Parts: sequence; structure tokens; C-alpha cells
Amino acid sequence: MASGKQIKNSAVASAGLPNALPGIDEALRETGIDPDRLSISRLGLRSQLSTLPFMLRRMLFGIALSALLHLANLFFPELPRYLQAALELVVGLIILQAACEVLVSATERLAARYKWNHYIAGTLVEILATTPELVVIAFIIPVSPVAAFIVSVITIYNNALVFSLYSFFLPKDKRGKFLMPTPITEAGTQILIGGAAMGLILGLVMLTFNASAQTKDSFNPLDLVFISIVLLAIFFVYIYTLLTSYAEEEAEVRENLSMSKKDIQRRLEMVYQYVGPSSSMVISGLFLTGLFGALIGSEHVSSFAATMIVDIELNPVLTGLILAIFAGMSEYVILWQSHKKKEYGIALANAFGGITQVMFLVLPFTLLSIAFYQGFINPTHPDLPLKFSVSSIFLLLFLFPTFYTLSSLLEEDHTLGLLDTTIMTGIFLFLIVLLVTYGGGV
Repeated sequence: MASGKQIKNSAVASAGLPNALPGIDEALRETGIDPDRLSISRLGLRSQLSTLPFMLRRMLFGIALSALLHLANLFFPELPRYLQAALELVVGLIILQAACEVLVSATERLAARYKWNHYIAGTLVEILATTPELVVIAFIIPVSPVAAFIVSVITIYNNALVFSLYSFFLPKDKRGKFLMPTPITEAGTQILIGGAAMGLILGLVMLTFNASAQTKDSFNPLDLVFISIVLLAIFFVYIYTLLTSYAEEEAEVRENLSMSKKDIQRRLEMVYQYVGPSSSMVISGLFLTGLFGALIGSEHVSSFAATMIVDIELNPVLTGLILAIFAGMSEYVILWQSHKKKEYGIALANAFGGITQVMFLVLPFTLLSIAFYQGFINPTHPDLPLKFSVSSIFLLLFLFPTFYTLSSLLEEDHTLGLLDTTIMTGIFLFLIVLLVTYGGGV
């Protein structure tokens, strides 16, 4: 039977985690810290030790479907092109989702092996979750750089809508609000303002050039490189600010509860309770497996894009919209897994990260890849250079009202209510209708 001291140490170490003892939560509130807003969580899933082979089996299943699809295309070339494209997309998504889960599991195991703090591990997991999306875009660029650009930007709006809808359905406090982790509301509001300004500036510049007698009507590779460097610089400073805020938050908790070294060690053990011990070889194998799956899955998704744009001649805007809907599936899986564990703050952080990371990581990666492809591989591609088109201008200009609305609604540190969600949905629908109606000419 555990001693009273052991129980106390265990209780102190669990501060901010789900199912922490009420006394610990009250102790934190007395010091001015809201335990419900802390960013700490248990990484992994309760059944992860037994389900990792299931993830690998699911990837093998997807690869087997990939082989069957190749055989079907070889022996039954008369299959309708729409059906072939749909099968390519489904097989690609099955493999990509499994690849994302394997990469996330590998990151969590690496963090557990080296005893990284929860906020470092959680941030890395969010970033690694975008890997399949980056690979998909790299495969789409040779097919249609315009579609790749549209996928990266439209995904921002998709994730903003997911964030709005998800936060609306969260359990609320007596004031009808669900408070977000403090680092998210502070650094997050700033990054949204920056994203709004960048979108507005780029959109207005493109609109001005189109409306004037200027000869410049497209982005050259140097333009894309410059824009990418600025966006990536903002992203790296944002990540540094976020990690610093997380570290200060954790240090304040430890200080206010007078945690000993044993308490801190126990706290880390609780964070990695559902993450099994792994050797360096196992972790490396998981990373390689996840990357291999991302490559195979992305090849199928790019085949879908090629069929829709080249064979069926669907315009890149609609193809990009379809791909963008599915491109964020890996992040939505992580969101759902966190929600099932009732770690709503972590789920919201992932949903919010889906907005900021796509804007300041995926988009600049896309622009850099297009610049490299245009400068060194295929400068004569019919989509190049990227024109100051109606669809591009709409996509960039609408970032301002989207990000401005989000930052304004988050100023009071809470998630969105019915009116807020309706506003965000309306902005999203305006953009989609305008793109589909007037952006088809690319």
C-alpha cells in the first residue's frame, strides 16, 4: 500500500493533467494559475503499445492496395478515369494517414527516450504531422504548380473552419467559454495578426500590378524565395516564443507547488505513460517507415491530381479544393485522438497549429519548391511563372479578414461561440463561392 508521502508526490506531479486530484487544482488556482489552461498532456494513446503493430499493418494494407491498383491500371486500362482517380485518392489517403501516425509515434518515442519536456515533444509532434502534407505538395508541383499553391493556401481556410467548428462544440464554463492555453492566446494572436498583414500586402501588390500598366504580372523565383524566407523567419521566431512561454508556464507550476526533483521526474513519467520504451534502431525504423509511406501515398495523390487536371481537364482551382479537403486529414486524426483523451486544450492547440503551421511552414515550403522547380527543373511548365490571377488574389486577400477575425475573437482568451463560428463559416463560404465562380480561369 502506498504511503501518504508517495501519494502526495504523485498528486503534485499530476498538476494540470487529466484526473489530477482536486486539491492540487485548487492549490494552483490559489496561486493564480488555471489548471485547465495548462498545456501539459499525456503523449500517445492508452493502447499505443499494442496498437503500433496495427498502424504498421494498416500501412502494409495500404501498400498492398497500391500494388493491386497498379495491376488494375495495367490489365484494365479501360476503367473510367473518374473511378481511377477516386481509387488513387483513397489508397493514397489510407497510406498517408498511417504514415502520419507512425511518424508521430516515432517522435513521441524519441522524446520519451531523451526525456524531453512535454511542450517540446508536443510542438515537434505538431510540426512532424505536416510531413505527409509537404510530401504531397512536392509530388503535385510537377503536375500543376498552381494546384500545389492552391492546396497550401486553401488548407489554411479549411483548418480555420475546423478550429471554429471544433471550439464551438467544446464543453464550456459557466460563462459559456472554453479558455485556451495561455501561450496559444498570446503568441497565437500575434502570429495571426502577422498572417493577416502578409496576406493583405501580397494580395494588394498583385491587385495593383494587375490594375496598372506594369509589365510584371507574375512571381519569379526570386520573389518566391524572398516571400518564403520572410514567412519562415516569422515561423521560427513564433516557435521560439511559444516554447519560451511553455517553459515559463511549466517553471511557474513547479515553483508554486514546490516540486522536488523526484516530483519532476514523476511528472515526466506521467507524460510518457502511454509511450513505450524504444531503442534508437526502432525509432529510426519508424521514421524511415513513415517517410516511405508518405512517399508512396503522395505518389497516389499526385496521380489523382494529374488525372483530374491533365486527363479530365478539371481546372486547378477545383482540384486544389478537393485535395485541400483531404490534405489535412493527418492533423484531424491527431485532433480527434486528443479529444478522445478529453485533453481539449491539446486538441485545440493542434487545431490552431494547423492554421499557423500551414501559413508559415507549408506555404513557404510550397513557394520554395515551386521556385526550385521553375529555376532548375522545368521553367517551361505551362503553369509557370505563377500569375497574379483572380484565384491567387482572392486566396491571399481573404487571409486578412480570416486571420483578423480569429485574432479579434481570441483576444479574450476563449474559443468561439455560435456567432463567432457563423462569422468564420460565412467568410469561408464567401471565398469558396468566389473561387469556384470566378477563379476557374486560374
